[in-house]
Amino acid sequence: MEYEKKKVWSILLRLYHWAFALSIVTLCITGFYIHDPWTNSLTEGSASFIMTWMRFVHFVAGYVFTAAVLARIFLYLFGNKQERILEHLPVTPRNIKNFFNTILRYSYIKGGHDADRLGHNVLAGLTYVLIIIAAVFQLIGGFYLLFPEVPIWEQYGVLIFGSQQSARYIHHLLMWLFMIFALIHVYLVIWNDIREPEGLVSAIFTGVKFHHKA
Repeated sequence: MEYEKKKVWSILLRLYHWAFALSIVTLCITGFYIHDPWTNSLTEGSASFIMTWMRFVHFVAGYVFTAAVLARIFLYLFGNKQERILEHLPVTPRNIKNFFNTILRYSYIKGGHDADRLGHNVLAGLTYVLIIIAAVFQLIGGFYLLFPEVPIWEQYGVLIFGSQQSARYIHHLLMWLFMIFALIHVYLVIWNDIREPEGLVSAIFTGVKFHHKA
């Protein structure tokens, strides 16, 4: 079977992906430390100030995370065809069919996939949309915890989460959601790349996939 190269992902989408992924890794590691420091408390009184540095890195990664989320929302509205939100949702007959076909494929009930589809399958796309929605709540909670007395963050923080303690608890739960999502995402990307030689993994570096030639 012959293949041809097709441009799928813009450079902004690829930058978003890696900024989002790396910031999540950094936020999880530093977040675990902030929640339950594993170093000796005596080191905090030394010149190292481990907690201070962990919090600083956490906050910087939080800003990168926020920028990545805003970039993805922008692409949902103004990106190319594969990047826009309507291509990710089961709201058209074509997308609804792809959604159920993907579930059957992942369940090993049905083989093959939509040969004319360049971007994400709809199950993956819908999952990514839900993750971005969760990310919006995560960053609002993060800024509420960081700037509890700034009027805008206090207003939205109290409205959405109530107390700071509730915000901290939800912030921690959402961290686990992102970690579980990351594990499943990596597994399915590799699974798809093995089953279909379209260059799914390399595409997030190059923006190019190999499409079945008509």
